[in-house]
Amino acid sequence: MLDKARENLRLACEQLKIHPDVFEELKSPRETLAVTLLIRMDNGSRRAFKAWRCRYNDRRGPTKGGVRFHPNVSLDEIETLAFWMTFKCAVANLPFGGGKGGVCVNSKELSPTELERLSRAYIEAFSSFIGPDRDIMAPDMYTNGIVIAWMADEYAAITGEPLPMAITGKPIAFGGTVGRTDATARGGYIALRHLEASLNLDPAKATVAIQGFGNVGYHCAKLLHADGYRIVAVSDSRGAIYDPDGLDPLAVMEHKLHNGGILGAKGHGETREISNAELLELDCDVLVPAALERQITLANSDRIKARIILEMANGPITPEADAALTAAGHIIVPDILANSGGVTVSHLEWVQNRSGFYWDNSRVRDHLKTTMSTETQAVWALHNDMDISMREAAYVHGLRRIADSVEARGTQAYFSGT
Repeated sequence: MLDKARENLRLACEQLKIHPDVFEELKSPRETLAVTLLIRMDNGSRRAFKAWRCRYNDRRGPTKGGVRFHPNVSLDEIETLAFWMTFKCAVANLPFGGGKGGVCVNSKELSPTELERLSRAYIEAFSSFIGPDRDIMAPDMYTNGIVIAWMADEYAAITGEPLPMAITGKPIAFGGTVGRTDATARGGYIALRHLEASLNLDPAKATVAIQGFGNVGYHCAKLLHADGYRIVAVSDSRGAIYDPDGLDPLAVMEHKLHNGGILGAKGHGETREISNAELLELDCDVLVPAALERQITLANSDRIKARIILEMANGPITPEADAALTAAGHIIVPDILANSGGVTVSHLEWVQNRSGFYWDNSRVRDHLKTTMSTETQAVWALHNDMDISMREAAYVHGLRRIADSVEARGTQAYFSGT
């Protein structure tokens, strides 16, 4: 994944004729730490879990990124996600570099007490690696508010002082910020709404399919549905439901909470169950991948019918599929722009923790709307002016800011007098 992610960097460097020193610095992570966490299980046995934390680049400020608990987590994935975070923070114009962390674990198999031990062990192992001015953690897949609260509590115990600004995405009562729960989804929603006229989208007529009905997918569906978009399909890890007459996200979520999944939920017409793969290939106006990486590949890209793809997951489209879809005329709003709302509000949490002054929901949302609208317009303008894809435009936009910070410290051109 990281090798392919570097290709986007190389293309952006070529587009901007960036000094080679910049590519040399950004092609590899600054540092990655790998550890093994040994946890005492409830039955008295001990179990080992592989864990990582990567600080990819800190030229624009301390690194920032989530920590995920997932059985498919790997070193390559963590470093790639940290690479994407570097550009995501630059696209959103935040004073952060990119970081990421993870544990290779199926957290659904752990008891609550085992999950707490794992969460605290992660912080114990990486306490010298992270910090409010070095590497700031946040939630990601299967690390919810309680997991983040355990982590923040453990970090305070190790450092001997409360440092809430070291970890964002905390519960409100633990120094979190209002507006963080739906921030990632709201950011993508704002980006799409901002582009409606340019994309010739009519909310009263447009249909939307959303892969993934977790926090991001649910809130994205709820926000779009409230504005008139017809949500025709949603999915979770067990499968998907499809109703051409539309689904009510609130009703689907209520069904999920009562039944453990979305299967069996009813829409406004004849609702039927389909697979996640079938959802991706539905005939709809907007497709929202909000689940895992690499869901659209070269193998299924020619069957994607949605004219617009809003990437709410990280890396849901492989580079090969991205090229094929772009050549076929699909508009892809890339992840480093579309899902940057989460880190934008995380930055606000970090700022509020440092100042001790907390904003109300309207101020947080106003700031998020201004940021997402401004950066979406900038990427769209580059897309048109340079006649490149929105993904290339987003990388160019972020790279300009990162390159400025690198070049400000001197490149070969400066030291050779050229």
